[in-house]
Amino acid sequence: MQTKPHALVVMSRSSFEAHFDPGRFARLADLATLGEPCWTDDLDTPEVRKRLAQVEVLVTSWGAPQLTPARLAAAPALRAVLHCAGSVRGLVGDEVWRRGIRVTSAADVNAIPVAEYTLAAIIFAGKKAPFLATDEERAYRGWGPISGYGDLSNFGRTVGIIGFSRIGRRVVELLKVLGGTTCLVTDPHADPAEVARAGATLVPLDELLPRADVLSVHAPELPETRHLIGAAQLHLLPDHATVINTARGSLVDADALAAECAAGRLFAILDVTDPEPLPAASPLRRLAQVMITPHIAGSLGSEIGRLTDHVLQELARWAARRPLKAEITAESWALGLSA
Repeated sequence: MQTKPHALVVMSRSSFEAHFDPGRFARLADLATLGEPCWTDDLDTPEVRKRLAQVEVLVTSWGAPQLTPARLAAAPALRAVLHCAGSVRGLVGDEVWRRGIRVTSAADVNAIPVAEYTLAAIIFAGKKAPFLATDEERAYRGWGPISGYGDLSNFGRTVGIIGFSRIGRRVVELLKVLGGTTCLVTDPHADPAEVARAGATLVPLDELLPRADVLSVHAPELPETRHLIGAAQLHLLPDHATVINTARGSLVDADALAAECAAGRLFAILDVTDPEPLPAASPLRRLAQVMITPHIAGSLGSEIGRLTDHVLQELARWAARRPLKAEITAESWALGLSA
């Protein structure tokens, strides 16, 4: 009989409560040996350090402390980190790979609601619905000609996708529900054939921007992607285009975007900002051409259970010594593809 691996859940209390209802916790207990404590948000207490000495698997999520070399040294038996959320950036580092510890995340599953949010944002952007809703002169006047917003349509539009990531790929596939939509992708690491199979065309950024009625950002956050979309890139977008960002706020130059939106030339739907939250003085908070949501595109509420189920399946595979399905390698981590 296969011996169950010793596991420790490491995340904030609120994350633990969101991930593990009684049924899912019972499933965890079936798959792994859980000692005392079975959960922690602090890896530095004497009690937890004693547990770490025998732990083979960490089940982590939001609120987990960074796995520093000192903490890893206290866990000589650790062989796997199974992350119940998306990005592991900030959680793991070079020492994890040096020790040969396997890492997986639920990023593929977390991509589902982000892509769904993005599709909804693209459809609303086509009709300029969020911006017309705040335009009292037009919102309550009823049907009639509307000027200053461009072509209010979702037919024959061009959507530009920055980053053929887990989320970007899903967005491309979801866009098939909009008949007549042209989808362009820019990503230096993407395979043109894979992009074509998903339903889009891979083009350079400077070719994509002038054609994009909607620009949706899905690139990883890296030093070289900071302000990937800056003043020069925004200037290339056609009048009345909408910028959608569900990736990281730093990818878009907030000041440059605010200037374009204040001029009435561009619109924006932002689920992430830089900084986050935006300071009260930020002009983006006051512009009718900008809709900001409080980082809600990712998994929330019942969607979190889907992340837990994914990691429990990974744990079952680990316990049975079967291949993991969502493993993150040192190479993909370095490229930001795990973010």
